[in-house]
Amino acid sequence: MFEFIVSSLTVAGIYALMALGLNLQAGYAGLLNFGHIVFAGIGAYSTGIFIREGWGAFPGAVAGVCLAVGLGWIIARLGRELGADYWAIVTLAIAEIIRTVANNETWLTEGAQGIGNLPSLFNGWPRPYDSIGFLVFTFLMVLLAALFCRRLGNGRLGRALRVMREQPGLAACMGYNLTALKSRALMSAAAVTAIGGSLYAHFMSFVGPDYMMASETFLLWTMVMIGGLGNTAGVIVGVILVQGAYTMVPFARQMLGFGSDMAASLRLGLIGLILLSCLLWRTEGLLPERLRKVKA
Repeated sequence: MFEFIVSSLTVAGIYALMALGLNLQAGYAGLLNFGHIVFAGIGAYSTGIFIREGWGAFPGAVAGVCLAVGLGWIIARLGRELGADYWAIVTLAIAEIIRTVANNETWLTEGAQGIGNLPSLFNGWPRPYDSIGFLVFTFLMVLLAALFCRRLGNGRLGRALRVMREQPGLAACMGYNLTALKSRALMSAAAVTAIGGSLYAHFMSFVGPDYMMASETFLLWTMVMIGGLGNTAGVIVGVILVQGAYTMVPFARQMLGFGSDMAASLRLGLIGLILLSCLLWRTEGLLPERLRKVKA
């Protein structure tokens, strides 16, 4: 029971990192990225490849962040003239292309089998201190990422991103370079998300192409929408609610004795119910974005 709780909290922390990254671009900049999970996949694969080749976990995480940031810059450049709907399609297509490459290039990624036997960050610690140490480290990363996102959102860049989100024409007239703003938003989001992907590879001791399924991106979107777009604390609340629904289902299954298919349906139903309730009664999320008002 104790290890199950620690494991659930660790997964929640990892998803919080990914969701905070999504909020940087969707909440602040208004960019509809439907392939966001590819940044986490790059972080996970870089970690796995570096460990397999004997180069170490930390250089792998750094390489993953750098590659994800580079991809964010490329996406921003490719989509600089696209509208929001076409931008979303392009990001989804890029993510699927990279997932297909990971699924087929066995010399690099081991193909559909993935890269296994990855050590935990605290593999040398005795149980259960290894899992507790991983949980504490994950929460520390979430805290640092939340502080970074909050500072960015309340700073000059955050205000510029919000102007671009609400009135792109006005932002251009004010002298803002919209392509540069999109690039900075995507690159910051990619860095935070890649760290989450690297931790996920260590936690699962495995990385495979299924990590970059489109359903994972839409799960992150659900967390962000439930909590509140543009609100760092709201994103954390959304992650806790969705992960709580995932955690409750095994207990309900054990108590009521239904099968695994029913458990999967119940899990999706609970998350859908929470999302639908928010869309009907809290359209801006449980913790809406708070904008500073200038007094006349």
